[in-house]
Amino acid sequence: MEANSRSTGRLPAAFLTPGSSSFMDFLSAHQPEMLPANRALPVVQGALEVPHGTTIVGVTYPGGVVLAGDRRATMGNVIAQRDVEKVFPADEYSAVAMAGVAGLGIEMVKLFQLELEHFEKVEGTTLSLEGKANRLSTMIRSNLSMAMQGLAVVPIFAGWDVDRGKGRIFTYDVTGGRSEEHGFAATGSGSVYARGAMKKLYRDDLTEEQVTTLVVQALYDAADDDSATGGPDMARRIFPLIAVIGEDGFRRLSEAESSEIARSVLERRLEQPDGPRAALL
Repeated sequence: MEANSRSTGRLPAAFLTPGSSSFMDFLSAHQPEMLPANRALPVVQGALEVPHGTTIVGVTYPGGVVLAGDRRATMGNVIAQRDVEKVFPADEYSAVAMAGVAGLGIEMVKLFQLELEHFEKVEGTTLSLEGKANRLSTMIRSNLSMAMQGLAVVPIFAGWDVDRGKGRIFTYDVTGGRSEEHGFAATGSGSVYARGAMKKLYRDDLTEEQVTTLVVQALYDAADDDSATGGPDMARRIFPLIAVIGEDGFRRLSEAESSEIARSVLERRLEQPDGPRAALL
């Protein structure tokens, strides 16, 4: 398609033919080899060692939803990268965080961003939050053959539901099965520990400031018990990525904001190494 465009000075016919509002359908029809699931994988003996992103969390509150992730990627027992990004905007009112194979996860996120943008351009309107969650489910399902070979990507999708006026969180399994989570959610190798921390600290009346602190507390607890999860790295100035999605849209906290929250949590951990304690019943 690119060669045709350069030689004639015109867009290829594929771009001018009416069709589906799905960008994945467009690629399937005209360049199916560009879809990750259609690539032939070489035969590999034994386990395939590739960088994996680990722990991601999401929490709803009255003003919206917060999505966060640690920065570590591991390859077996080795730290492959200390500052990988796992939280991305999907569009103006939604975001996606990925756990699993880092390279495929980032590629899936970019394809998902194009999917939503393509729909908006073709239809002249945006998908509902439910519709976006369903589109992501389809993309994950198309990656099932790779997931069966150990190359799984398991994201969390979250956003501000314009129609309902509230933040919502969706989690997935490797088959594309979708579940809506109420309150909080976690995925990845440290998710058990992060979920346990959030279960004790979560309330449905938290402020944005309290929720952003809660997700850092949860990621700290995950890093405390899971070697694949990275906690705040003060020496290298590497802090969790935190995104807030509300009525005003997507906003990622700056490094200064994230570092301030991380420093506050660390200072309190010096007095209480195991973190905040639930009130006695």
